Amino acid sequence: MDNTEKILILTPVKDAELSLETYFKLLEQLTYPHHLISLAFLESDSIDQTYKELKKRLPQLNQKFDSANLWKKDYGFRIPEGMPRWALKIQVQRRTILAKSRNQLLFHALNEQDWVLWIDVDVIEYPPDIIERFLNTGKVIVHPHCVKKYGGNSFDLNAWRDKGKRYMHDLRKEGDLVKIHGVGGTMLFIKADIHREGLVFPPFLYGNQSKLIRHDNYFSGTKGIEWLLSKKYKGEIETEGLGMMAYDMGYECWGMPNLEIIHKDA
Repeated sequence: MDNTEKILILTPVKDAELSLETYFKLLEQLTYPHHLISLAFLESDSIDQTYKELKKRLPQLNQKFDSANLWKKDYGFRIPEGMPRWALKIQVQRRTILAKSRNQLLFHALNEQDWVLWIDVDVIEYPPDIIERFLNTGKVIVHPHCVKKYGGNSFDLNAWRDKGKRYMHDLRKEGDLVKIHGVGGTMLFIKADIHREGLVFPPFLYGNQSKLIRHDNYFSGTKGIEWLLSKKYKGEIETEGLGMMAYDMGYECWGMPNLEIIHKDA
């Protein structure tokens, strides 16, 4: 394959200082030509040295890749001490801020690139040729299978089909490339022109009238977020919302259930 497409890798980060070493080691192992890869980061609300460490790495990254940029945007959101980040009572607020931070980063960083690759800083293993594999699918929105161990159940449960009844681990036997409806953000490959056309991460429940949304997802009826939710309002937010929006724009989302990437223990 003639590698000429320009790739923009985007990663929003928060309290990620301890994850950076592995994150950058994986980037350096990518077999796709590094002069065609740009990197961009948005740091938000960290209490560790994430921003300082990223800023320190920028000169070297700009030598190894086409470009590397860093922005900062704080939202004043902290998960209460002792509460896991997946606790239901904070999900709407947490996912809203995640969506806003992704959109901020996208609008700051996207320039002339052909593709956007979203990568979670906590992903600790993926194949060096993963960009080539995405490009070879011929699809414009592609999601690999994020697990905590090879052959295990899906870790990223935001990637699903059939109103959330089937996750990527349920789709392994269907083949290497399958249609999905919801997508997650652990790793997500998107044609840049679709973002330019308006595809974003909705920081609100999107798709009230969509036939694809989950009718009993954990957002519906969440208490204490009256400004955003009521039990009568349905939809998807952030990455899953992006999936619904993509279908509304006439694009399909595709999963690769047998292309596994590893996420660290959460």
